[in-house]
Amino acid sequence: MKGSLGNIRNDTDVLSRARTRQRVRIWSNFRLYLLVAVSIAIITVQTRRRGSTSYANAERKQVLEKCKYLKTPPGPPPGFGSRTHSDRFVAGTKPVLLKNAQIWTAARNGTETIYGNVFLDGGIVKAVGYIPPSMLRDREIRVQNVRGSWVTPGLVDLHSHIGVYSAPSLRGASDGNSRKAPILPWLRSIDGLNTHDASYELAMAGGVTTAQILPGSANNIGGQAFVIKLRPTQERSPTSKVVEPPYSLNGTQFDHSLTPRWRHMKHACGENPSRVYSQTRMDSGWYFRDAYNTARKLKESQDAYCSKAEAGNWDNLGTFPEDLQWEALADVLRGKVKLSVHCYEAVDLDGIVRLSHEFEFPVASFHHAGETYLVPDLLKKAWGGAPAIALFASNFRKKREAYRGSEFAPRVLADHGIPVVMKSDHPVVNSRYLMNEAALAHYYGLNPALALASVTSTPAKAAGLGHRLGSIQVGYDADIVVWDSHPLSLGATPTQVYIDGIPQFSDPYTLTKPYPFHVLPETPDFDKEAKEAVEFEGLPPLEPRRRRGNVLFTNVKSIHHKERVGESGESTIKLLFDTDADESRSAMKSVLVRDGNVVCIEDETTNCITVEKENVEIIDLKGGALAPALTSFGSPLGLVEIRLEASTNDGVVPDPLAVNFPSSVPYTVPRAVDGLQFGGRNTLLAYRSGVGSAVTAPVGGGVILGVSTAFSAGALNGQENGAILRKDVALHVAISRTASPSVGTQIALLRRLLFEKRQNLNMSRDSDLALHAFESIRSGTMTLVVHVENADIMATILQLKADYEVEASRKLVLTFAGAAEAHLLARQIAEAGVGVIVSPSRPFPGLWDQRRILPGPPLSRDSAVTKLLAHNVNVAIGVVDEYAARNTRLDIAWASLESNGTMDISTAIALASTNLEKALGLESHLSDDLVAFRGGGVVDLASKVIGIASARRGCVDIF
Repeated sequence: MKGSLGNIRNDTDVLSRARTRQRVRIWSNFRLYLLVAVSIAIITVQTRRRGSTSYANAERKQVLEKCKYLKTPPGPPPGFGSRTHSDRFVAGTKPVLLKNAQIWTAARNGTETIYGNVFLDGGIVKAVGYIPPSMLRDREIRVQNVRGSWVTPGLVDLHSHIGVYSAPSLRGASDGNSRKAPILPWLRSIDGLNTHDASYELAMAGGVTTAQILPGSANNIGGQAFVIKLRPTQERSPTSKVVEPPYSLNGTQFDHSLTPRWRHMKHACGENPSRVYSQTRMDSGWYFRDAYNTARKLKESQDAYCSKAEAGNWDNLGTFPEDLQWEALADVLRGKVKLSVHCYEAVDLDGIVRLSHEFEFPVASFHHAGETYLVPDLLKKAWGGAPAIALFASNFRKKREAYRGSEFAPRVLADHGIPVVMKSDHPVVNSRYLMNEAALAHYYGLNPALALASVTSTPAKAAGLGHRLGSIQVGYDADIVVWDSHPLSLGATPTQVYIDGIPQFSDPYTLTKPYPFHVLPETPDFDKEAKEAVEFEGLPPLEPRRRRGNVLFTNVKSIHHKERVGESGESTIKLLFDTDADESRSAMKSVLVRDGNVVCIEDETTNCITVEKENVEIIDLKGGALAPALTSFGSPLGLVEIRLEASTNDGVVPDPLAVNFPSSVPYTVPRAVDGLQFGGRNTLLAYRSGVGSAVTAPVGGGVILGVSTAFSAGALNGQENGAILRKDVALHVAISRTASPSVGTQIALLRRLLFEKRQNLNMSRDSDLALHAFESIRSGTMTLVVHVENADIMATILQLKADYEVEASRKLVLTFAGAAEAHLLARQIAEAGVGVIVSPSRPFPGLWDQRRILPGPPLSRDSAVTKLLAHNVNVAIGVVDEYAARNTRLDIAWASLESNGTMDISTAIALASTNLEKALGLESHLSDDLVAFRGGGVVDLASKVIGIASARRGCVDIF
């Protein structure tokens, strides 16, 4: 038993020791496992913390700064107003002292004018008015004595495509639109900015120093815009032109402790995106909402992230939410983007206003905005307040949504306290003439201070740059324009332009203008017309009140009239009398018109009022004038009512040289008279502006355009007496490098039609009209008008003319139209006896064939018109767009002013009357209508057309 018990004890001891060892192992393993678990947990926590963007204090600080940056409103950094140098200052630029200036500063709501000096140094304005001598002591200073000239801030063009739609227009330099999708907020105009655009210098020659470069309007959201200075930079890059480039320009990694700078973006609604993407307004509305909803989600995720970080909840925070495509639109929701919205009609304006409330973002400016003057209360409902409204002065009716646009919109909006901006939409309107847009707005009733502000301080504020641009104040950018006349006077032209204190013209040519152009022009009373524009929702009645019988015009200051001379009956413009405006009203004369004919002009022995005592309507011209009605040429006036609406137009002439020209259709030459429409709004507005007649040719893109016609602009239908002045005027052809066949092919067709005999042309009987037209050209009984821009092509056509005249032994009556480069052949054109119709009268190098224009002052001594006149060329002027026909009298005035006193008013009137008639072979065929101007002369902004006397139609039309 003992042995058994001992064995049992021994076994138990062994078992106990084994169990002890097992417990020790288990405990050891447990401690090991615990240690591993703890280590894993620590590592996991650390890993998670590292994944939450930051652990270190420095990293947390960066996150918090980024979140603070998101909430900080854009604007100038602290102390910006006391800066001593501009960030755009070019080292070595000499200080500039402008002495004896009439300074419009833009301060005090645009009412402040100071006579004194302006000192520019370090790229900024250092002093205005009185200049402390200490500023000038021991300095090498560029001094310009402007001798009382007007000085304004540099002009700011809020809506421009300069650099992205470059001149001359070439396929490789047209970057204003993307057609990838309707919503593209991630695109940027700076990525397509061409620094070699020929327009930069031209725009500066008009006083423009700054422009907002917008993407085009093909998209609902076209992308981000950038504000640039136009001057060339030493770096020669697009980036170096940008004013206050946003820090996000090259990514999200930057110093977020800086004060944010404004960003800019373009939206568009209405016809443009609808046409490009075959969408309706309902589609557009959804695209906008969907895009903003996407941006809102990004913004909310960023805000949620920042809320956790700011609360110190760094655990499980993750990385900052970013999306490169939508971050710019998220910034719109944060109020950090100045939004420019292309919208015309009330339906679109209302949609954007509702969108602004749904997503709570401000709109900086509505552009084009043709119907804004009809809905001012709607504009005031926009989230954040009424936007600025960027308008044209008279460029309307190109499309349906622009049909109700009004020249009175600026004054109506201003009367409702809404900021008004005049813009160019360059190259739609050459931005060189931005100040002219403001001058026209003033002419139609906009307060002069607001008119000047509309191209300076108001657009600067709308762009978020009112702290440095648009005013002449201490600390502002040294962007200054010196003018040759009052800036709101007709044809005001800079004599020098400073950008960042740097003069932009080394040897500018300066015009000398008479005194009346140096003071603010008095403008007519358009109260009735402005009221009717609103009352009739943009379509007020334009038909005149027709008066037959006797009309007596009193207080007539001057009369110009047509006078026929020589056996050929060629017409010329003569001044009958001109009484100085300073003389007493009794020195002015009265003129009696009966059934449209002048029957009495008051003189020392004749009192017209006694000639016909009864049944006389008396119209006081208040020192106004009587002058021949003008003729419009160059636009399809009367054939085109709404250019982009095919159903309102005559249509397009097919090109016989086109590959797809239907061989089954016998070619003929169309006549414009067969497609005329009377009573169109552009036509009647031209008539109400002194254009009595128009010569219009068929519209086409080929070589043979057709036969033009001459008609009365005041006629309401083709059956009226005197409605058609001449059915067939001239045969029009076009030769250019923009056509698909070669220039040689186009010339070959013209040569064949001129030189080959009828039986050899192998045309069908249906082509008799074509043959008849060319037979008239060959016989010299009809003028051949060649629409051509390029001087080399003109030289070829001059040789063709010479060859024909040798072979046919008769003269080819030839006129060039368009003729941007005609000045290069002025002598040869004169020797060949060829007329020139410069259309438009102030050319623009929009095409390669137009690149060698003569720009006129301040860039050149001569303009195209003055250069051709100096060589005794028969020169006339025309327009391109239908809306521009109404501005014909202003065009002749501008041409006269650019002549620097060498062109009198008679010569100026001839440019759009007798010279044009001669160029078209119409010396004895157009009307002798007489225009009555109230309050001023033919070529100034003080006058208003109030009636046209027509002997042919036997009446006086009264407006």
